[in-house]
Amino acid sequence: MSNYPLSYKLSWLPRFLRPSLGGDQEGFAAAAATLIEPPPVQTIRLAFVGDISAVANGSAPDCDPAIAALLGSADLVIGNCESPVVDRPSAAMGTRLGTHHAMTERFLAEALAAVGIARERLVLSLANNHVLDQGVAGFDETLAALERLGIRTIGAAAKGPVERIAIGPLSIGFAAFTLWRNADATSFASSVSMQADPARWQRDAFDGHDLLCAVPHWDWEFRHLPRPDTRALARRLAGHGVGLVAGHHAHVVQPVERIGKALVAYGLGDFLGTAFSRQPWPGRIGAIFIVDVSTDAGSRGAIAAYRLHAFMRLRAGDHERLVAVEALEGRMRGKVEGRLKAIFPSPLVGEGGREAVG
Repeated sequence: MSNYPLSYKLSWLPRFLRPSLGGDQEGFAAAAATLIEPPPVQTIRLAFVGDISAVANGSAPDCDPAIAALLGSADLVIGNCESPVVDRPSAAMGTRLGTHHAMTERFLAEALAAVGIARERLVLSLANNHVLDQGVAGFDETLAALERLGIRTIGAAAKGPVERIAIGPLSIGFAAFTLWRNADATSFASSVSMQADPARWQRDAFDGHDLLCAVPHWDWEFRHLPRPDTRALARRLAGHGVGLVAGHHAHVVQPVERIGKALVAYGLGDFLGTAFSRQPWPGRIGAIFIVDVSTDAGSRGAIAAYRLHAFMRLRAGDHERLVAVEALEGRMRGKVEGRLKAIFPSPLVGEGGREAVG
């Protein structure tokens, strides 16, 4: 019922056990840059995080105060809701085995509080392969739970390819879609956006935005460098006026690329573990992608600066502990920094706060 090619399926376990650094390393950008000089007087801050799931977490995570402060500095946090939010899983056996995802409303609320994300400043994408793991009824239950929590969503098929969200004085359009599904095509496409081709979006989808942002669930899992097809889609999105792309699904951190005026972060890894509780260390590196967007009259909607902040998800009993890379100790810090240097031409793991991210 899924749409993964056979070669993808056969490579899943080897790549999970040993995430790959293979692929084209040319043309990527630094992990941080200031794009407007002098900096704008006023900006709004977006913080993109990776996949969110309870698979590797029996309870809410512990969080480094620097990470919570960084997330608290954002005017809007955007992440991927990788697990349906249900009281009781309908796919009980698959959920126990970890092949089907699920998290409770209580877990999500406690996890957000633990990491410093205010619900009213959060947007969650539902456009991913696992969102129908508990069936269409589980998808409907997820929508209801997130509405009760006051969390906005993007990526539902019924809402069209682009959804507009006002952030301060700016209007930002979000186009969330997935290339992958774990359910049959008919039921999936009726619930979840798979509209990846901007040439097929309605003409008015491009109108009235200060910035158009894509949130794709794409690429192949456990590969640090995006595949050529993924980079080609990024160029296609940029060519149709998408100015910012923040991707998911690879479950490992991937590079940043500048395509003309567009900025692409191919993959942010997991924010809360979506795979098994015991996972090889490269798959435990995540990233928070901070983007400051100008609200000044002369550069309204332009990306002023960006910075990728890397962190590590460490085991702590039945849950995870989120630790900034610079707070790691010993051999693990050296291993993580070495992996980041292999991915980014100039990696910056940085510190929290509201200061300029360049």
